[in-house]
Amino acid sequence: MICPHCAASLTRRERTGNVCEHCRRRFALDPAVHGPGMTDVRVRAVVERATDRGRLTVTLGQLWYLARTQNHAWAGREASGVPGWVRALVALPVAGALFVCTAPADGALAVAATVAGCAVLVAAVALRHRPARPDVSRVVPSEDAFRALMKGAWTTTYGRLPKGVVDDALPDRKRSRTGGTGSVPRAVILCTDRVVARFLAVNRIPDRLNALLVEPGGRTRRAASPFPESAGILLEDALDALAPYSGGLPVVVLHDADPAGVLLAPMLRAAAPERVVVDAGLPVPDARTAPGAVRLFRRDDTVDPAVLSGLGGLAERDAAWLAEGFRSPVAAVPPRVLESVVTRAVEHAATAAAPATGAGRENGFLSWPEGPSAVRTPGRKGADGA
Repeated sequence: MICPHCAASLTRRERTGNVCEHCRRRFALDPAVHGPGMTDVRVRAVVERATDRGRLTVTLGQLWYLARTQNHAWAGREASGVPGWVRALVALPVAGALFVCTAPADGALAVAATVAGCAVLVAAVALRHRPARPDVSRVVPSEDAFRALMKGAWTTTYGRLPKGVVDDALPDRKRSRTGGTGSVPRAVILCTDRVVARFLAVNRIPDRLNALLVEPGGRTRRAASPFPESAGILLEDALDALAPYSGGLPVVVLHDADPAGVLLAPMLRAAAPERVVVDAGLPVPDARTAPGAVRLFRRDDTVDPAVLSGLGGLAERDAAWLAEGFRSPVAAVPPRVLESVVTRAVEHAATAAAPATGAGRENGFLSWPEGPSAVRTPGRKGADGA
C-alpha cells in the first residue's frame, strides 16, 4: 500500500502497527486488515470527488456507498436437477448394459439399443444439478463496519472525520426547514431518505432555492410492513409532513428506486390534486441498468408488478425487477448529481402552471452516472440476478 504521508510503497513488514517505516507517521487504514481498497489514500480521493473538491459537505452514509469496493445483489433459488453422482450411478450402468446388448444383436435391435444408450447419456447430462442459492444483498464493506472504521481508526489517527464529511447519525443543530431568505417559499422538497435530507440541509440547498425541506415521520422508519402497507404508511407520513405547508406549494419528491418510492408521487397527486408534484426520485431503469448503480435485494412477495406498471407507470421489465425484490438507494447517487437534480426539479416545480402528471419522470431529473469509486462495482449479471 501507499503511505498517505510520504507516498512510499509499503510492504507488510514496513507498516507494522499502522506506522510507516519510512516517515514514522501513523495511518488509519490497512487493506490487509480492513479489506481491499480500504486505504487512507483511496478514501481521501473518494472524499475529494464526493465533496467536489471541498465545495460540498457529504454525510458518512453517502461516503459509505461511494467508498464501497463491492456490491452484490441477486435473488435466491431452490435446488434443481439431479446431483452428478446420482446421474452417474444410474445412467452409466444402464447405458453400459444397452451398449453390451448391441454385441450379440444385429439389425434393428442393435440400432435401437445403441440409440437408447445414447439417449440415457444425453438425459443424464441434461439433468445437471443446480444447487440452492440464498438471497444475497451485500455492500462491502458493510455500513456498520465502514462507520466503525471512520469513527474509530480514522478519528483516532486524524482526530476527526475527513474534512467535508459529517456524521448523519448525530443530530443537526443548524438544520433549517424554512427557505432562509425570509420570502414566501417556492416549493417543498419531500425527501424520504434521512441521509439525503441531511446532505441537503448541511449544504443549505433548500435555503438557496427558497424551498422547504421536509421528511416523512417516524412511522415510515419504524415500519417493517410488507408492500402495499409500506406504501400506505409512507403516503400517510408524507401527507402529515406536508400538512403545515398549505397554499398549493409545489412538491418535489426525492425517493429510492423501490416500490413505495415509485408510487409516492402518483399517490400524492391523487390525494392532493391541487398541488404540483414533481417526481425527482431515482428512476428504476437507471437503477436496474446503470453500471455504477448500487443494487440491494429484499424479497417481498406482496409486491404486485401490475400495480407498479399501472399506478407507477413503469415498463413491464422495470416493474418485474422491483417485484422480484431489487431496489436502489438514492443516497448512493453522487452528491453533486443530487444537488443538480434538486435545483432543476425545484425550478421546474416552481414554474409549473398546473398539476403535472408524471412530470418528474418525463423530464428525467435524476440519472445515475458512473460511480466515482476507484474500485468498480460488479456488473449487471449479479445485479439482475442472472
